[in-house]
Amino acid sequence: MTGERPYAWEKSYPPGVKWDSPLSLTTIPALFDKAVAAHANRPALEYRGRSFTYGELGELVNRAAAGFAALGVAGAQVALYAPNTPLYVVAFFGALKAGARIVNLSPLDAERELAHKLRDSGARTLVTTTVGDLPKMARTLLGASLLDHLLVGDDCVRAAPTAAAADDPRVLPFQTLLDEPRRFAPVPVGTDEIALLQYTGGTTGTPRAAMLTHGNLTAAVSSYDVWSSGQKLLRPGEERVICVLPLFHIYALTTIMLRHLSLGNELLLRPRFDAATTIRDIQEKRATIFPGVPTMWIGLMAHPGVEACDFSSLRHCTSGGAALPVHVAERFAKIIGRHLGGGWGMTETSPAGTNIPSYGPRKPGSVGIPLPGVHMDVVALDDARRVLQPGDVGEIRVKGLNVTRGYWRRPQETKDAFVDGHLLTGDIGYMDEDGFFFLVDRKKEMIISGGFNVYPRVIEEAIYEHPSVEEVLVIGVPDDYRGEAAKAFVKLRAGAPPLTLDDLRDFLADKVGRHELPTALEIRDSLPRSTVGKLSKRELLAGERPRSPAPN
Repeated sequence: MTGERPYAWEKSYPPGVKWDSPLSLTTIPALFDKAVAAHANRPALEYRGRSFTYGELGELVNRAAAGFAALGVAGAQVALYAPNTPLYVVAFFGALKAGARIVNLSPLDAERELAHKLRDSGARTLVTTTVGDLPKMARTLLGASLLDHLLVGDDCVRAAPTAAAADDPRVLPFQTLLDEPRRFAPVPVGTDEIALLQYTGGTTGTPRAAMLTHGNLTAAVSSYDVWSSGQKLLRPGEERVICVLPLFHIYALTTIMLRHLSLGNELLLRPRFDAATTIRDIQEKRATIFPGVPTMWIGLMAHPGVEACDFSSLRHCTSGGAALPVHVAERFAKIIGRHLGGGWGMTETSPAGTNIPSYGPRKPGSVGIPLPGVHMDVVALDDARRVLQPGDVGEIRVKGLNVTRGYWRRPQETKDAFVDGHLLTGDIGYMDEDGFFFLVDRKKEMIISGGFNVYPRVIEEAIYEHPSVEEVLVIGVPDDYRGEAAKAFVKLRAGAPPLTLDDLRDFLADKVGRHELPTALEIRDSLPRSTVGKLSKRELLAGERPRSPAPN
C-alpha cells in the first residue's frame, strides 16, 4: 500500500458509489430538525404498541431541550442510563439541543463501573427510566453524591411520573421537563464540538471515553448514506427497522438511530432481543431491515419452525459487533434467501470503517472495503509509520472525518493512539490486492461477548477481591452463542477452600456486569509468567483461542 491514489479498494467499489464522494457534516440537532421538518406526519418510533410521528417526537424533544436548558446543562455532560425506549431518544436529542454532551451508561454495568464513568466524565445529571432496577441503582449513585440531578421517567415518556420522590429535591420526574412551557432558543454548537463521550477500553481494561464530535457522528452517517444510496440498498422514508441493538452502544446509536431517523424511516424499538418477537416484527409488522449481532442471528436461526417463517419483507440484514460463525451465515442465506451484510468499525470511528459490497465476488472472512471518506492502511508492528504492502500482516490504521479526536482527559493515551494523523486500531490484519481487509488477531485483550466489550482487567481486579484468590488471569475463549466469553484462570491461596464457577459468579454478581461474568473457571497450581516474571496470557491464549491463519 503506497498511500497514492487510486487506492486498491476503489477498483472494488460497487457501481454508482465513489470512495471520494464529499461527506455532509452538520450537527446532531440540525440533522434531527431536518428530518422532523421533512417527515412530520410519518411514524418515527413504535414501542410496545405506541407510535410516535416525527412531528410528535420533535415536539417532545423541543420541550425536553427547554427543560434541560432550565437545569443549566449547556456545556456540561448528561448521562443516559436506559435501554431502548422513547425516553432515551427524547433525552438524547433534547440534551444535545440544549448544548449538553451525552454520556452513555449501560444498564448492564455494575455499580463501580457506573460510578467510574460518572466521575471520569464529570456528568452530574442522569436520566433513567422506571424499567427494572434502574431507578434503584440510580438512587444508589445519587446517594454516593455523584449526581446533582436525577431525572426519572416512564419508558414511554408521557406516563405519570410515579418514580420520582418528593423527599429529595435532586430527584425530578422527567415529565417536569416537558410540562412547563418555556421560551427556549437552541444552543448553537459547531461540528467540531463534542456531542458524545462514548466509553470504550483497551489493553489496560480501564474504560475511557472517546470524544465524538457532531462532525464525527454526522460524517459517519453521511458515509453510510453515500454507500447505501449508490447501491440502492435503502428506500428513504419507507423502511421499518428493527432496533433491538442497544442505543447506548455506538453501533446502534449511529447505524440505526441517527442514520434511519435522518432518512425518515420508522424504528421498531425493542428493549431486548427475543427471537419470537423479532419473527413477529418481520412477519406481522413487515419489518424491512434488521441489524443484529451474532448472538441474535444464532438465536433466530435456532428458533423452532424458523424454516417456515415468512421473511419476504426483509430487504437488508447485517451482522456486526463480532465475528459471525460461518455455519450461521450459511444457514441464514439458505433460510432467508439473501446474504448477511457486515463490516468493521469501532467506537473511535463512530463506528464507520468498512463494509462488504452487495455486488461482486464474496470473499469469505473479509470485513469488506473502506467506506466513503474512510482511509485505512496496514503498518508494521514494530514501526507504525512503515506502511505494508497488500498481503502483509500488521496493525490496521484508520483516518477520516468520522475518527475521534482522542480520549477524554487522557492526553498521553490520545498521543499514543495516533501516528501521522492515523488512529492505531489495535487490530491485526491485512489488505489484499483488491482492497479488501481481513482481521487476523487483536493486540488488545478486549473480549467481544455478544457484541458487548468486556475488559479482562476489570474482571481480574474484581476476582482479586475474593479472599481465596492469590493470582488470576482472564482471557476470551470461543463461545458458540456469544462468540467469545470470559474464562478465569485462578491460583488459590495456600489452605484456601475449593472455589467453583458458581461460587465465583455469585461473588462477582455485584462487582461486574452480567455480560462480564466468567463462563468458565480453571484452578491451577501456578499461572504462566514471562521471562521477566510478569503474569503472561500468551500460553493461555495459545491453548484456548488459536490464532486465525495468516494469508498464504
